[in-house]
Amino acid sequence: MTAREIVKLMNREDRKVTIAVGRAIPAIARAVDAIVAGIRKGGRLFYVGAGSSGRMGVLDAAESPPTFGTSPKLVQALIAGGKRAVTGAVEGAEDSVRNAERELRERKVAHNDVVVGITASGTTPYVVGALKYARRHGAATVTITSNRQTPAAAEVGPEVLTGSTRLKAGTAQKMVLNMLSTAVMVRLGHVYENLMIDVVQTNEKVAKRALRILAEASGKSVSAAEHALRAAGHNMRVALVMLKKEVAAREAKRLMARSGGNLRWALRE
Repeated sequence: MTAREIVKLMNREDRKVTIAVGRAIPAIARAVDAIVAGIRKGGRLFYVGAGSSGRMGVLDAAESPPTFGTSPKLVQALIAGGKRAVTGAVEGAEDSVRNAERELRERKVAHNDVVVGITASGTTPYVVGALKYARRHGAATVTITSNRQTPAAAEVGPEVLTGSTRLKAGTAQKMVLNMLSTAVMVRLGHVYENLMIDVVQTNEKVAKRALRILAEASGKSVSAAEHALRAAGHNMRVALVMLKKEVAAREAKRLMARSGGNLRWALRE
């Protein structure tokens, strides 16, 4: 096959992924509701996976603090083989049920926590062991899989390279994880309209994005947004209250405190 023929074939197969994920939407929505309910009661979200599936979880968990301003402890990822497995294969790691149980035990997984198992086959011992441990200790569980024998699976069909689940199955996993984490954070109030109001300003690019977000959300100029953000101690929620209600930082902080940190309530005060 020519290069063009190969990539056309892969592209054609990839189109099946969105359809497969679409069929799983009811189950994904239920998972979002379960995660939101757990976090509101003080729980945490854990992703558990091995190999490329585990790396998908690591990627999504790593994006939560800078995108939504959450604590690194709120969304955590466990990958079979630990940190070494993020960049390379760790022989036999995915077969260890004991390690999965130990890692969840060390994190005191219990009621209100939610454990999401990511496994293309639905049978990876490390993941299955983690899910069983979580259930025994009262945590809610969710499985992201492409195994047709598993309820709510995103069944993507055979891979272009037989058995290489980093391809369509991996793409489906990424799509589902995007949906889970984004929908959860929207429901928890970390998004204002469709804007990342809790984005962490860790570099110049993100700092400029924060100003654009504030300007768009408030209808004010970027200059006004910059002034408010500085006065608010770089707290975007406080800055937005200042801009939309035209109050000083002290009053905006008081309103945010009265609302328990709920931005929409503070803006309605």
